[in-house]
Amino acid sequence: MKTLAALVLLLAAGSAAASYGERPEVKAFIRNMVERHGFVEDELSALFARVERAEPVLQAILPQAQVMPWRDYRAQFVNDKRIADGAEFWHAHRGALARAQKQFGVPPEIIVAIIGVETRYGRNTGRWRVVDALTTLAFDYPPRASFFRNELEHYLLLARDNGFDVFEVRGSYAGAIGIPQFMPGSARAYAVDFDGDGTIDLRNSAIDAIGSVANFLRQHGWRRGAPVQIRARTSGEAWRSYVGGFEPKHSLAELVEAGVKPAASPDVRVALIDLGPERRLGLQNFYVLTRYNRSALYAAAVADLAAELRRNQAQSAGK
Repeated sequence: MKTLAALVLLLAAGSAAASYGERPEVKAFIRNMVERHGFVEDELSALFARVERAEPVLQAILPQAQVMPWRDYRAQFVNDKRIADGAEFWHAHRGALARAQKQFGVPPEIIVAIIGVETRYGRNTGRWRVVDALTTLAFDYPPRASFFRNELEHYLLLARDNGFDVFEVRGSYAGAIGIPQFMPGSARAYAVDFDGDGTIDLRNSAIDAIGSVANFLRQHGWRRGAPVQIRARTSGEAWRSYVGGFEPKHSLAELVEAGVKPAASPDVRVALIDLGPERRLGLQNFYVLTRYNRSALYAAAVADLAAELRRNQAQSAGK
């Protein structure tokens, strides 16, 4: 891992001397934008001459040598403060959440939990200029350059289509934008004008964010009324060969034979998720959550926070 990190930073440092506007690969990107999308070459050249290389972004994107343990990861997101703030957000936007559930089939607690995990309900949407982050990763991070060049292309199109200044928008170190932290490609594909004001605003409209999260999940296969996960216990060692990937493709019978003891018996295929101190069976909706962020820890934390939010709502209603 250290070797990869050193190589990436060395390659990036070798390209840092020239401004982005002068670099051959950026000029090729500009020509592509002109040919495919009708941008003006001189305008894009001037734009990239102003872009600043974000060294901390390169540090942040590097793979970590050690993944955070599940209990520590969970504690960041499933705690009294996050639950209380989620209850407040739910109450403030209960009408939009109910409408999203009716239209897209995604329950309020899942939408609220995603927004809670992503940005603490819109309180922390990122500090990096998106154009700087995406350009740095597109041209100075070889392992995922293709992905980030595609996102940079989407970002420039998003700015043109919506009439905002590309230097104005701030987001995560990876270029994710707004209350739901959509990447530009996802913003163009799945964001919706849910508040009906004629514009899609993921940065300032919680209602647009709610509808957009629900639409994203539905478009990725969310199953209305279906559970997300099932807790399980394991014995022996045979179960370990079934761990890997998030797509639900194993029958319950074969997992039971391998030593998995589920808390329930769904008549569907499942994925065996190993969180370290505990195991879970991921169903289709768990898989959909990993389309938002390709991490079992993330999907499990969202599901757990959602369960706590739903429990909080039920308790409040019973008072």
